[in-house]
Amino acid sequence: MKGTVKVAVFSSKHYDKEHLEIANKHFGFDIEYYEHKLSHKTVVTAQGYDAVCVFVNDEVDKTVLQKLAHYGIKILALRCAGFDNVDLAEAKKLGITVVRVPAYSPEAVAEHAVALMMTLNRRTHKAYQRTRDANFSLDGLTGFNMHSRTAGVIGTGKIGQAVIRILKGFGMNILAYDPYPNDVVVELGAQYVQLDELYAKSDVITLHCPMSPENYHLLNKDSFNKMKNGVMIINTSRGGLLDATAAIEALKQTKIGALGMDVYENERDLFFEDKSNDVILDDVFRRLSACHNVIFTGHQAFLTQEALLNISDTTLNNIALISGGKECQNIVK
Repeated sequence: MKGTVKVAVFSSKHYDKEHLEIANKHFGFDIEYYEHKLSHKTVVTAQGYDAVCVFVNDEVDKTVLQKLAHYGIKILALRCAGFDNVDLAEAKKLGITVVRVPAYSPEAVAEHAVALMMTLNRRTHKAYQRTRDANFSLDGLTGFNMHSRTAGVIGTGKIGQAVIRILKGFGMNILAYDPYPNDVVVELGAQYVQLDELYAKSDVITLHCPMSPENYHLLNKDSFNKMKNGVMIINTSRGGLLDATAAIEALKQTKIGALGMDVYENERDLFFEDKSNDVILDDVFRRLSACHNVIFTGHQAFLTQEALLNISDTTLNNIALISGGKECQNIVK
């Protein structure tokens, strides 16, 4: 592309702009930031740009892609690792190159997953509220030693490996499942097993796999029934990996003892926005969030300074390579 590359950034927050501007000092792109999500209704604002930059909850289906192609946009840059919100077949058909950020900071997500584990286990969220009210009772705050317990890690890519390193530091036994085993995981001291064995033996189960049609609702009524009573489940990957309705029943039956979720299947209309003055209409979310042993965070596992800088630099570098006709390793095919 000749001249300055014009980039439209959707679903942008102040932290996105802050770190993209730092990275852009090396690229000199003409960047416009839009707080609203990319969707059928807002795609019209993409006119006049060379590239569009989106996040996890932007809508990039067939209709939106056709509009983008009509506007002459050839680059769709995801500032995240996941791409399940993009119709890749349609993008390819339209000649739109899709790029992503495959590994911005595995440690950021891994550390957040472990933070959820520790908070749920030792009830620090409850203790915080109590002590603010001068209530120093310890009733209901009993946890368990992570040491010598068994953790099941589903998905052993870079994030899963980072989680294993941390949990091994606690002295936990690690069971792992991944369709594509990695020798590094075995060297870290984890043991690959089949899912049913992981379900049956794990005290804590944590998800670190991408979203695909094959693993939609991977954790469902049947899988919950195979788990230990009182199992802790952590999901910092994709909301669709866990059947939230089935989880409610498992919580009621005490099959699930604690549930930590940084993602939610129907988060698109909830997360990344201030809904404190709104009535939440999602009954499943309301029922889950009302449980004392459930913690939600609003898709913030990635949110560290290091991750934001890596995301920004990689995203803009992806755009620079594609717009310059150069090879880019982060193309989604």
